[in-house]
Order: sequence, then structure tokens, then C-alpha cells
Amino acid sequence: MPTYRRYVEIRPAEPADWPAIWPIWHEVVAAGETYTWDPATGEADARAAWLLPPPAEIWVAVDETVVGTGLLRPNYPGLGAHVANASFMVASAAAGRGVGRRLAERLIARAEELGYRSMQFNAVVSTNERAVGLWKSLGFDVIGTVPEGFRHARLGYVDLYVMYRKLSPAAQRRDG
Repeated sequence: MPTYRRYVEIRPAEPADWPAIWPIWHEVVAAGETYTWDPATGEADARAAWLLPPPAEIWVAVDETVVGTGLLRPNYPGLGAHVANASFMVASAAAGRGVGRRLAERLIARAEELGYRSMQFNAVVSTNERAVGLWKSLGFDVIGTVPEGFRHARLGYVDLYVMYRKLSPAAQRRDG
């Protein structure tokens, strides 16, 4: 099984990438195991939910075709805009090959380049062991738990984690 860690290209998404992003988005959300969106979300609503206007940035992981996507944005507007938020999706055919890690590493670095002071994930499904393990390995801590905050398609009500990591924004590094 090939690893994508060295070969996958991570780049900003272009409007023409949506037809390749949509099947990944649909596959992940329709499973009802990792995202709070309605599993029956149609393509037009999915596009509106994922392809947000600036300051949000949409990225893709490409290995001949799009195999993953990420969304980077402020966690909250205004006085909370210094905290980044991100979402990631990887095609099941590319799962376990380092695509998610590579995409996450790039978006964390991008958040630092943009001057974000920290990154927070508001709703990491506790049973999503792959994601929880990845985030912990990248320096995120669980800072809160919403008991039974997610209605998992197979497991019923499970906890949601709020995960957090301090960043080293470029502006902070310049200022010492």
C-alpha cells in the first residue's frame, strides 16, 4: 500500500476542484460517523457549507486526483477571529496513508502564516479514534467534552470533544 506522505500535493482549492471534492464530502458526511451535518445533505448545500468565502481557505490533497480536502477559517468572527478552526476529509480509498496528516500539517502551518494564535476544533467525535489520535499527535489537547453531543449513525449518542492547540504565528515569532 503506497504512502502519500511524500507524494501528495497540498494546494489551495480552485473552483474547478468541487466536482472532485463533492464525492469525498458526500462519502464522509453520509456515513454519519464524524460530522454533524445531516447525512442527507445535497450537493448544493454541501458546496455552500464547504466553499466558504474569504477569509476561509479551502485546500486539497492531490495525488493524480483529489484525495482529501481541508477548510481553514476563523473559529469565530470579530474578537474571536484570532483562533483558527479547520475541518478535514479524506477519501476512504486514501485513508491510513498519511493524507490527513499531511493536509493537517499544511493547514496548521498556514494558520501560523496567517497569524492565528491558536486552533480549536469544536466538535471532534470521541469515537473517531483516527482523528483524535492524529490531533493529539499534532499537539492538540481535549479541553472539553460535550456528553452525548453527537448522534452517531451506528453507535447512538457519543461524546464530542473540543480540542485546542496554541500556535506560533509568524507575527509572534517576529516580535519575539
